[in-house]
Amino acid sequence: MKRKALIISIKGTRLTKMERLLISKEAPWGVILFKRNLKSFKQTKELINKIKLLANNKKFPILIDEEGLKVSRLKNIIDHNISANFFGSLFNSNKIFSIRLLKHYINSLSKILKGLGININTIPVLDVLRNNTNKIIGNRSFSKNKNIVKELGKLTIKYLHSNKIAGVIKHIPGHGATSLDSHKKKPIIKSSFKILNSIDFYPFKLSRAKLAMTAHVLYLNIDKKNVATFSKKIIQKIIRKKLKFKGILISDDISMKALKYDIVTNAKKSIEAGCNLVLYCSGKTKENFKLIKSLPYIDDFTRKKTSEFYKFLR
Repeated sequence: MKRKALIISIKGTRLTKMERLLISKEAPWGVILFKRNLKSFKQTKELINKIKLLANNKKFPILIDEEGLKVSRLKNIIDHNISANFFGSLFNSNKIFSIRLLKHYINSLSKILKGLGININTIPVLDVLRNNTNKIIGNRSFSKNKNIVKELGKLTIKYLHSNKIAGVIKHIPGHGATSLDSHKKKPIIKSSFKILNSIDFYPFKLSRAKLAMTAHVLYLNIDKKNVATFSKKIIQKIIRKKLKFKGILISDDISMKALKYDIVTNAKKSIEAGCNLVLYCSGKTKENFKLIKSLPYIDDFTRKKTSEFYKFLR
């Protein structure tokens, strides 16, 4: 079945009649789950099995944002009370122990995700911290040190892949140099290209991640008009050519307030700029339907990469 270029979200812990129709008849590319959807291990597993059954695909993409600590969608099921910054700080004092512990952590977390039926975790955050970085990133980042961010990000992807879980590097090409939260306002970064390329872009270069998520950030010295999600220049010249990202590019949530248009326009502008998939996180049924009716089927590149993702899950 051909899939639409949309990752949908749902309202509650059980699928409504309209959500069942959406998944079975309208063919979204995948579903992202949030804390509002997840009550217990049993309920979550049943929900995911139902989604895959309706999609008629055992490998149907089920995404979750399970970073730990303040971004934990599985809090009702596990409490792993740990952050990326914990590993970054430990790396400074004991590199070998930090790496071993990260491997153990990713292996353990992946085992839980696989047990539930989740096959994509939207980690790692590769934003490089600054003194004024907004707390929305905060301890979700590994470090202020770009080399530590790159090293631990690379290992996170490696360990996820060894467990047949795909990772999503974010927020490409870098969200660390802003004091604003893109959920609420449009962040503007005034740093020169030279600084951005040296620091913020660095952890994303040559990543082997199968997916990446864009930053709803305006890089004033690269594209004065468009945030990265809407910028052909940033997607084609920076993300694809300079950073050499070869995987599927997903927009960050198109219902965030950093984007100034209605959700359908936000979605269309993301695709037109070069995003392969649109991410919608608010879980409103009417908006899910509006989006899926408005967006195209995935292009040949995304179809090829999706097929590779399914083979990877074997």
